Amino acid sequence: MATHLLVRRNFYCDSVALMTLSRSLTALPGVEDAAAVMSTEMNQTLLRQAGLLPEDTAGAEIGGPNDLLIIVRASSEEAADAALQAAESGLQARRSSETGTQAQQRPISLEQAIRRQPALNLAFISVPGAYAAIEARQALLDGLHVLLFSDNVSLEQEIALKTLANERGLLLMGPDCGTAIINGVGLGFANVVPRGSIGLVSASGTGLQQVTCLIAEYGSGVSQALGTGGRDLTQAVGGRTMLAGLELLQQDPATQVIVLLSKPPAPEVARRVIERAAQGAKPTVIAFLGAEPGAADTRGAAQLHFAGTLSEAARLAVQLAGGQAPQPGEAMPDGVRRAIQQARTALKPGQRFVRGIFSGGTLCDEAMAELCASLGPIYSNIPLRPDWRLPDAKVSQQHTAIDFGSDEFTVGRPHPMIDAGLRLRRLAQEAADPATAVILLDIVLGFGAHADPASEFAPAIERAKAAAAEDGRSLVCIVSLCGTAQDPQGLAEQRAALARAGALVFAENAQAARVAAAIVSEQQGA
Repeated sequence: MATHLLVRRNFYCDSVALMTLSRSLTALPGVEDAAAVMSTEMNQTLLRQAGLLPEDTAGAEIGGPNDLLIIVRASSEEAADAALQAAESGLQARRSSETGTQAQQRPISLEQAIRRQPALNLAFISVPGAYAAIEARQALLDGLHVLLFSDNVSLEQEIALKTLANERGLLLMGPDCGTAIINGVGLGFANVVPRGSIGLVSASGTGLQQVTCLIAEYGSGVSQALGTGGRDLTQAVGGRTMLAGLELLQQDPATQVIVLLSKPPAPEVARRVIERAAQGAKPTVIAFLGAEPGAADTRGAAQLHFAGTLSEAARLAVQLAGGQAPQPGEAMPDGVRRAIQQARTALKPGQRFVRGIFSGGTLCDEAMAELCASLGPIYSNIPLRPDWRLPDAKVSQQHTAIDFGSDEFTVGRPHPMIDAGLRLRRLAQEAADPATAVILLDIVLGFGAHADPASEFAPAIERAKAAAAEDGRSLVCIVSLCGTAQDPQGLAEQRAALARAGALVFAENAQAARVAAAIVSEQQGA
């Protein structure tokens, strides 16, 4: 195994370019892993934690925040050298294209873009975290709403930016806001959904994608879908963006029903948001996953509706908007019950555990909540309880669910919705464990995601099931597939390919988790 580094001085690349470069390197022959990042102190620390920086670099300066750092781990010195040469060629081609006539015509600053198009009112910012707050502040001062895609923005900066946005009557979505749909246009990771009367504000990107996709599946549409960033409902930030988004949707004539989504918020912030929603006239669905409705006084607030899962939130919203969402059934459909029984029968006595491999943090959270209701502790890198945290996220224990979108897995790599490499390797690892009964996956479609995830996951599922069969075991693979019929990947084609590979495929993430739990529940005492 060989690990090689390349540092390009004063060579800035935005996060999209870095993700593209990382993905192209990991696809090269012999490359086991690769990362392309700006060489900030934080990125270097995360790379060391991920085991990508060689031990002999400890304490050494490896470039600075304006320098590009590329790391390749390959099966041989030759493969590592070839990968770095390919990276050099790609960087040179990129720099050449940037100096061409077309690039020179592009605006090189926010101010120049505004001068050329004075009607602009939204800035999408994706730059390294060290510079993101500066650009976001300037955009707000220029009178623009902001979607701040960048992460690694400090809590203090987030509070200052959102305070400034509130003072100026603007919306600051983020930092680390991955998804929004504004006036029918998807930003970041977003799905193709019809326009309609349901407006959403969400502190979760994949949670927002799941609910908007299910709204489309149930025959309704979306007016606006606003992201807040994952820290918005913490005590420190105080729900500033969710409260601002709620007010905008309450005033929006195209929005008739409002949905508020979050992982468990700080109790005081939840109370504040719920009470503000109770003051509005529009029906509002509140899905704060894993949290109790809270101490807010909602007496007489008939317009408030609480949901325990993302699918329940989508159903309630569609029904309140006058649509015909399917009623949730307590019993599994006949076909699902048969599949559960067949899977149970095929398992060996030692196969006891569910292993979840997720790209979406909220989807992972929701699945863990469903699983632990009948299976007990679910160990994770984003645990529901502190004592359920895995000592090493690379090694499962008992029932385990991993969020591969967390920082420890994404530094220098494309998001797992773009690059399936780490999840595919984990799938093979879990399939080789004789204690594994069910592998639970989420696959998220839409703009920004992998162009054809089934082309990688379906063969991997087939290999995993075949390897288990050779070992005398059965293996159940369950996929939560999030997407719409209009997504560029083709929802029906993705579902069919995964099903042909032997996976059980569900549109509702919560149902997928419930099926996984039902399959192994009788094995608990085995």
